[in-house]
Amino acid sequence: MEYLKIYEVAEKWGMSERGVQALCASGKVVGAMRFGRSWMIPKDAQKPVDGRTRESKMKLDKDMPLPRKTPFLYMSDLYNTPGTADSVGESLAYNHEARVLFEAEVAYSRGEIDRVYESASYLLGKHSGFYAVLSAGMLLAMCAIWKGDIEMWRRAKIHIAEAPVTDYYDRDVMQLAISAVDIMLYNVENFPEWFTIGCFEPLHRDAISAANVYYAKYLYASGYSVATGTVKMEGMTGLSLLSMLPKTMEPLISWANANNTVMSEIYLRMTCAATYHNCGRDDEAIKHIDRAIALVLPDRLYGLLAEYCRALDSLIEKRLSEIDLSAWQRVKALYKVYNDGWSRLSGAVRGRNIITTLSQKEREVAKLAAFGMSNKEIADKLHLSLSAVKQAIRIVSEKSGMSRSSFASIL
Repeated sequence: MEYLKIYEVAEKWGMSERGVQALCASGKVVGAMRFGRSWMIPKDAQKPVDGRTRESKMKLDKDMPLPRKTPFLYMSDLYNTPGTADSVGESLAYNHEARVLFEAEVAYSRGEIDRVYESASYLLGKHSGFYAVLSAGMLLAMCAIWKGDIEMWRRAKIHIAEAPVTDYYDRDVMQLAISAVDIMLYNVENFPEWFTIGCFEPLHRDAISAANVYYAKYLYASGYSVATGTVKMEGMTGLSLLSMLPKTMEPLISWANANNTVMSEIYLRMTCAATYHNCGRDDEAIKHIDRAIALVLPDRLYGLLAEYCRALDSLIEKRLSEIDLSAWQRVKALYKVYNDGWSRLSGAVRGRNIITTLSQKEREVAKLAAFGMSNKEIADKLHLSLSAVKQAIRIVSEKSGMSRSSFASIL
């Protein structure tokens, strides 16, 4: 690809060099790359539309393309500095569709689900472009989880499947989007083969950041399923697969950090922390939780933390309550909503009765029992007495009506 310098583009577009630099810095020039203090711009790059004039506003209403070729704008490098989520949304004023989508994704990360639902419905009703429809469908699926609404869940997957595909690249991204929706409920069966081996060549580079996030989630869900015995994998039993996953996830975190993709780094750190925690390595889990909290707090992305409370048991409470008690209170309230919705939807989709009445200790004991640990191993890991573990096992059985061997199906 041929590139032009700032002064060449300024002359071509009939504007000042400073104006071109501002457009590049705000992500409005597709394909522009920064080298030190200079910008290199693709020769065929189009001048962004100035959204302030009447003529341009009419043009913007016609299905403007997104500034990145990915349905996950908030995981791209558009959001590259903690504390700037709102200003990034404002910088997308030149592209109404992109702004609605980005701000809806940020709202989801804050747990503002009603706002997310309104934005997703707007984008779907507008019959937007491929990536926007895909994103709106995923946002609708996310809302369905928080609300525990299986009809909304099914409708979301239909919207994704009906996105206006134009080529095989679009088809592969659609496959990933459908699989990403399923992974929210720990379903690892529907990912395309190219994705399960970590091959992202079918995707545009703008989507790699999000692909890393969902790949980590896929690996974690696979390891968890093997640990509970709900999925059989040759040569893998118990925690054997989970214990190997940090060797893959840690490099993904380093990649996200080096590429300044804040949201993907948060998701990756939390997923890696869940992996360490379930393998009994809380010291390593805490390192990632603390770093994720530092990235979350400036923009109040409390919904994202609430999403991981289920996988991390009491660790988020222990770390966040020491740093910002009011933030923890907000996360705690959001987690109750998320957990109730997730449990209802997951139970309906998988034909199970997910128990929400377990205490934190009871749920943690039940999970370790599902991993195949003995009562003594559970007691040693959780620093409980043997009698306390036995009592917790009995209570879980009474609340669920299930024997120990079936605990995996109620969690």
